[in-house]
Amino acid sequence: MEFLDILVSILGSAVRLSIPLLFTALAGLFSERAGVFDIGLEGKMLAAAFASACAAYVTGSAWLGLLAGIGVSIVFSLVHGFASITNRGNQIVSGVALNFVAMGLTVVLGQAWFGQGGRTPQVPGEGRFSPIILPGADAVRDVPIIGPLYANVISGHNILAYMAFLAVPIAWWVLFRTRFGLRLRAVGENPGAVDTAGISVTWMRYRAVIVAGFLCGFSGTYLAIAQSAAFINNMSAGKGYIALAALIFAKWKPVPVMFACLLFGFLDAVANFMQGKSVPGIGEVPVQIFQALPYILTIVLLAGFIGVAHAPKAGGVPYVKER
Repeated sequence: MEFLDILVSILGSAVRLSIPLLFTALAGLFSERAGVFDIGLEGKMLAAAFASACAAYVTGSAWLGLLAGIGVSIVFSLVHGFASITNRGNQIVSGVALNFVAMGLTVVLGQAWFGQGGRTPQVPGEGRFSPIILPGADAVRDVPIIGPLYANVISGHNILAYMAFLAVPIAWWVLFRTRFGLRLRAVGENPGAVDTAGISVTWMRYRAVIVAGFLCGFSGTYLAIAQSAAFINNMSAGKGYIALAALIFAKWKPVPVMFACLLFGFLDAVANFMQGKSVPGIGEVPVQIFQALPYILTIVLLAGFIGVAHAPKAGGVPYVKER
């Protein structure tokens, strides 16, 4: 039973750690399916985390914190859209610039407003999203295998976590069963044909990056006032890049994106569990090795161990209307 307890603990932690990756990867899915590469996911997540923590601290409302995070993230998305869609700038450069702006601005504003070295004060309990105990979780907790899995892996997460998994079938339905999704995917594959049909390529791409900003707002909010209780300098810690790796690993499909994010979350949970533990025959392994595991996996996957992953054909290419 001790092994089962350890496994359940790791799986529960894996679910929690995968949530910001899942929101962010779905954000990248919409943006890149429309032909707009978004390296700036990291910056939008970080800006949303800062905004949500500030708003939740000032107002004492987690939902107002979420709205602030979404609003700031959408503003960053619109800046990215203005640079790369309207002005046809380099999408990679624009995204990287947003990351730098978010990293610097959150520290400067945090220090100016709160004087805590770029951090925000602790958000009170009512300003955070609390865990939800699902019906029957306590009753089945002692049932072998099924009870611990339901009580500790499925139950006990906050509402944003359940919204993240609900977003997966919604994203699939929107992309593959609606007119908007068909047009969005067409814009990423052949924008010229979409333009010929009388559909605005520019407006479709703007809508895609707005959706991306909306979802990044959820991921940043989760980091700041669901998983944590305050904003910490650079608390996204490269999760935006890992989410991009998960997106490529999943070949731009919603359900595989979910499983890829769970894989990264599981590896991160194992790394956290193994800190300070001794490995038989080796002894205690330096904690830095386990902390580096998710990033090592990212490099390994992107190095070509995922098979052929075809990005949208018009991805990263500014559209110029034919005259």
